[in-house]
Amino acid sequence: MNNLPLTVRRAIELMGVYFLGTIIIVGKDVINPLVMAFFFSIMLLPIYRWFKRRKLPESLAIFLSLLMLIIVVGLVIWFFSSQISSLVADFPQIKKNVTAHLSSLGSWLDSKTGLSTERQTQLLANQNEKLLNYAGGIAGGAASSLSGILIFVGLLPIYIFLMLFYKNLLIRFVFMWFNSDEHPKVQEAMQQSEVIIKSYLVGLLIQITYITVLLGGILLVVGIKHAILIGAIFAVLNLIPYVGALIGNLIGVVLTISSTQEIWPIFVVLGTIAFVQFLDNNILMPRIVGSKVKINALATIVGVIVAGALSGVSGMFLSLPVIAVLKIIFDRTNNLKQWGVLLGDEQPKKSPMQWPVFRSKNTVVQEKLKRENKVEPPDEK
Repeated sequence: MNNLPLTVRRAIELMGVYFLGTIIIVGKDVINPLVMAFFFSIMLLPIYRWFKRRKLPESLAIFLSLLMLIIVVGLVIWFFSSQISSLVADFPQIKKNVTAHLSSLGSWLDSKTGLSTERQTQLLANQNEKLLNYAGGIAGGAASSLSGILIFVGLLPIYIFLMLFYKNLLIRFVFMWFNSDEHPKVQEAMQQSEVIIKSYLVGLLIQITYITVLLGGILLVVGIKHAILIGAIFAVLNLIPYVGALIGNLIGVVLTISSTQEIWPIFVVLGTIAFVQFLDNNILMPRIVGSKVKINALATIVGVIVAGALSGVSGMFLSLPVIAVLKIIFDRTNNLKQWGVLLGDEQPKKSPMQWPVFRSKNTVVQEKLKRENKVEPPDEK
């Protein structure tokens, strides 16, 4: 491929991106559980190796590692179900609070727009049929996707077990794609991918825990109802970069409005979420995950949106670790280094238009960029 003209190589790369997106869209029901199982397998590797060092048989070591994961997931499901049960038990009071808020909103609209309460009621009644049809469509879609969810959940532990069991075979398969002189780079890429995936996923688990405890605890002390549920929902949605935090704020406001007839708790919830998010983004998360995942904000946002469009919510959750692994691969591939630059956060302080040194793809320039971008200008003499 190196012998091909540059324009042809770039055209092949763009065609590859197009066909990759098409494959993801068509095969997302197969690809999503495989990718999810791959990341869980990487996360379980330390536990599996600990059992292997105790001289346990391989199948038993994998089974015990998988069992620990199932227990943790089961505890999480139990926690959410108990919190949601508490929310459902308060439904009569929630209905009363929502009615009061709607009444206040109707009075405010009447005073500002002159639209009477009767006219507002009539407009709402005219939208009932459309709303019911829309709700019916959502319910039908949820029912049709239920079987897909069950298949996803059922296949996930099987895939994890088999990936751990056949890990040596899979690694051999990867090496056989490359020439022997490229094997050191391939080995380095796989080792760094494992480190990044483990540190990132374990960091996310820690992040979910402390956001739930910190946010839920503060709201609980203030007196916000369903505080722990608000904290847990925000912590999980916060795993989706940028988009998840916005949705988490909206859900927190909705739960707060439905739990009280007062307005001040809404500002308390929003202020507390902003405070916790500031601590998370600037102090806690950088210390936990560190600087291993160097992805710029533009690539993160676009990656989340594209992943959501291609493979749904699960794709949004997986977008950042997938992009991080792709960057590792691109940085070690001569023909794809420009894509690694596009995804990375090593931004030159000077414009490549005036400073030709920043146009280069060689290793020396990349190392200089990583040292806080302190690159001396090229010698003009």
